[in-house]
Amino acid sequence: MAFEQPGGLPVGDLVSLDEPDLLRVVKARRVPGHVAIIMDGNGRWAVQQGLPRVAGHREGVKTASAIVRAAHAVGIRFLTLYAFSSENWSRPSSEVSMLMSLLERSIDHEFPELMANNVRFRVIGRPNGVPPSVRKRIDRVVAATAANTGLTLLMAFNYGGRDELVDACRALASQVQAGTIRPEEIDEALVARALYTHGVPDPDLLIRTSGEMRVSNFLLWQIAYAELVVTPTLWPDFRPRDLYLAVAEYQRRDRRFGGV
Repeated sequence: MAFEQPGGLPVGDLVSLDEPDLLRVVKARRVPGHVAIIMDGNGRWAVQQGLPRVAGHREGVKTASAIVRAAHAVGIRFLTLYAFSSENWSRPSSEVSMLMSLLERSIDHEFPELMANNVRFRVIGRPNGVPPSVRKRIDRVVAATAANTGLTLLMAFNYGGRDELVDACRALASQVQAGTIRPEEIDEALVARALYTHGVPDPDLLIRTSGEMRVSNFLLWQIAYAELVVTPTLWPDFRPRDLYLAVAEYQRRDRRFGGV
């Protein structure tokens, strides 16, 4: 059954649009304020191409840069990218070392464009255990872009959703111990303020690439009512038009937040 897409276009016509027309059609409708993406499939992409895993990660960085630009173009206000989980440290040391080096280079390379496009850069995750050279570069870009007022780009790095909830509980417990709040005063708003994402609205749309049907310990509190779009496309092959089609899928849904 064909369903109606933004502007009354059936799905076949929407998919067949070229990228500029697709962007125009999607921008004319309600755009999600916050999109979160689980960027999955770099390793599998490399294997399919007969290349080492590092090649997949390099292509993944290029994709991330293109998707940041596309998010800005379509009018998304907050974009969160799952770059490196707290579980990823268990990967082979050579791969982890390569990923850290790749991250350092990409931060340096992308910084001028972030400034030129008025993008604010934030990092969510635990700072402990992060190599000092990586932490230094991250802190420099976060500070330099803090006053920017355009798209807010959040990079989930050394991030785990359960870690975040544990840290929030510890922060609230410390406040109770200090006498600044009473246990019965703890509500959803206080918990939200104790999260890494304080001040950022919850994601409206969660996209996962590579076809895996799980959330992988990502934004467990924040995605309670997010719309989910899972695509079989591997992250290095994910293009701006794929983002726009995911937004179009979001636009056709009726969000009831548990209501009738």
